[in-house]
Amino acid sequence: MEDDNLDVKTFYEYLLNELDIGIHAVNEDGKTIIYNQKMMEIESMDKHEVLNKSPLEVFAFKDNQSSTLMDALRGTPRRNITQTYFNSRGKEITTINDTVPIIHNGKIKGAVEIVKDITKLKRTIEKTDLERKTKFTFDRMLGRSPAFLAVVQEARRASRTSSSVLLIGETGTGKEVFAKSIHNESARAAKPFISQNCAAIPESLMESTLFGTAKGAFTGAIDKPGLFEEANGGTLLLDEINSLSPHLQAKLLRVIQERTVRRVGGSQEKEIDVRLIATMNEDPIEAITHNRMRKDLYYRLSVVTLFLPPLRERTEDIELLTQGFIEKYNTLFNMEVTGVDEHVKEYFLHHDWPGNVRELEHIIEGAMNLVEEDIIQLSHLPGRITKRHAPQMPKQTPLKKKIDEAEQIYIKQLLQENGGNISKTARMLGLSRQSLQYRLKKYNI
Repeated sequence: MEDDNLDVKTFYEYLLNELDIGIHAVNEDGKTIIYNQKMMEIESMDKHEVLNKSPLEVFAFKDNQSSTLMDALRGTPRRNITQTYFNSRGKEITTINDTVPIIHNGKIKGAVEIVKDITKLKRTIEKTDLERKTKFTFDRMLGRSPAFLAVVQEARRASRTSSSVLLIGETGTGKEVFAKSIHNESARAAKPFISQNCAAIPESLMESTLFGTAKGAFTGAIDKPGLFEEANGGTLLLDEINSLSPHLQAKLLRVIQERTVRRVGGSQEKEIDVRLIATMNEDPIEAITHNRMRKDLYYRLSVVTLFLPPLRERTEDIELLTQGFIEKYNTLFNMEVTGVDEHVKEYFLHHDWPGNVRELEHIIEGAMNLVEEDIIQLSHLPGRITKRHAPQMPKQTPLKKKIDEAEQIYIKQLLQENGGNISKTARMLGLSRQSLQYRLKKYNI
């Protein structure tokens, strides 16, 4: 009759593999004899890669560390020791180990290590420290294209003064990143940096948000500082400033010129020292023409004007940005994605990027939620994107681009005829000198 009873060895093996801690044991020759299921999960190794081998054959240790398991085999027990090492495929592992020699009849017959995995905890702590220490600076910006490097150089120069800055660029080109970098590399870096999207707040609330309120100004009103007072000594970023009403633009202009602010319903003027940085995602001349921007406010803000190039005009930077976003989300998601395959690279180079750098980041984030291996493939990109990857007929040049090209050629021609005289050229074009200077800078003439 067949015996259904399990032997003690089988019971022990079952127990070891059910434990939620790693168990790794070596014999007196330093060869692995026990390597449980949890240990395989922690180290991303199969037991057949480790059994009957020395840990030193399979794992790599940092220069200033040794294997705690081999130390125990030499008679040195270790308790609650943190160890960082690498498996045979280069994956970094961090554990807390309790390691003891196995002594029988006064002789060391092996060693056993009890392991707790803290790899994810270590990454979380590192990510928190990184976020706490990270400051937007020009040195951290990713890009090597001439267009990008030129605007970075101009922005660096602007950080040396307290003049107003106007950042012009399409949605997603990184205007806020530039504004924070200008602030962080200026003499105001230790003071507040406050950002407000002017399109995100209703008109009825925007005035009190900017300038504050005095008690009794309206029912329920309390004494409350506005953004200008909160940013005193530092920098105030007003995003999409052209979405402000003409009334608020007029009040904003007065505050900038007089360097004082009066709370809504109040009577006292308070002196302020605030550097103003504003952003727009449209041509300011068009905004002025269509009464979305006061001309006098534009002149006051555009002491320094920076045009941020769209991603389609800086394709040399796509690979750098892609890798940068992969590293960012590797940290956030505790993943180890190494890059994108050749098909994705090709697609990225031919995509027109209407959402610019922000769109690229969102695509990488989305892909890393789907990827199973260590490489992002076309199948991991959004369907709405990949449908456009198939070969298409050559695109026709948009009308606005054609008009801009014609305008650029005509301005260059008149400038040359007038010996570079801006005032004379502006009169011939029927433009103000300021409008012509804007175009010269826009077209890099």
